[in-house]
Amino acid sequence: MELLQQNRCFDGEQRIYRFNSQTLKGDSRFAVYLPPQALEGEACPALFYLAGLTCTEETFAIKAHAQRMAAQLGLILIMPDTSPRGDHVAQGDHWDIGQGAGFYINATQAPWAEHYQMESFIVHELYDLVQQQFPVQQNRIGIFGHSMGGHGALTLALKYPEKFKSVSAFAPICAPSQCPWGEKAFSNYLGKDQVVWKQHDATGLVGEKGALFNEILIDQGLDDQFYGQLNPALFQQACAQVGQALTLREHAGYDHGYYFIQSFMDDHLQFHAVQLES
Repeated sequence: MELLQQNRCFDGEQRIYRFNSQTLKGDSRFAVYLPPQALEGEACPALFYLAGLTCTEETFAIKAHAQRMAAQLGLILIMPDTSPRGDHVAQGDHWDIGQGAGFYINATQAPWAEHYQMESFIVHELYDLVQQQFPVQQNRIGIFGHSMGGHGALTLALKYPEKFKSVSAFAPICAPSQCPWGEKAFSNYLGKDQVVWKQHDATGLVGEKGALFNEILIDQGLDDQFYGQLNPALFQQACAQVGQALTLREHAGYDHGYYFIQSFMDDHLQFHAVQLES
């Protein structure tokens, strides 16, 4: 790994690394926040944060204001990029497909399949790398995310409960098989077979997998300009049908952006700290 940036932050360090990803077949960047406990050599629980469309590994680190509470709770934060990058990587014709829009799945269709293997990158390559390089407590790793990244957090947690012991999301795409963003991404990356789509749809997955977590936390703004694409009620119904505990909090006046995320970030970090301790 090559250390690109290192900044002191609440007695911990915010860093950005670059490394050659075998999974994505090219250089990839990720950010990590190491709380003061980790800098002192103490093994700490960790959270993966998956960002949304158009974001990079820097977006959450700069905009979410998570480091203060992470330092207090002793949480390591891992922030990957949202897609493979580079001139050799296929690009779409719009901001919601291609680079910046990896959707945290493994593409099977050309021209995407060669590089767009974000599911394997997160749950295998990066997951193993951060445990090798940083003092992460085994079996105390959670995942959360926003929008496209909320979709990624929910689906990866449901598919890999042996790896992620807690999960939450801000304004996630809860049923991508039933919204324009998801339909566009899935048809491009996975092809036309909607049975395959359901393997990457949080609402479908929770119905299939059943109750896997003590609780799932979702925060959603009611003034979210993309609310019609997110479908939290469908995920809520699916959770109720299988007995999966879900706290869905809907907030009047809040939109889809990072001022909304900042407002409830402490709640999510404290939620994960409790879940990872239990």
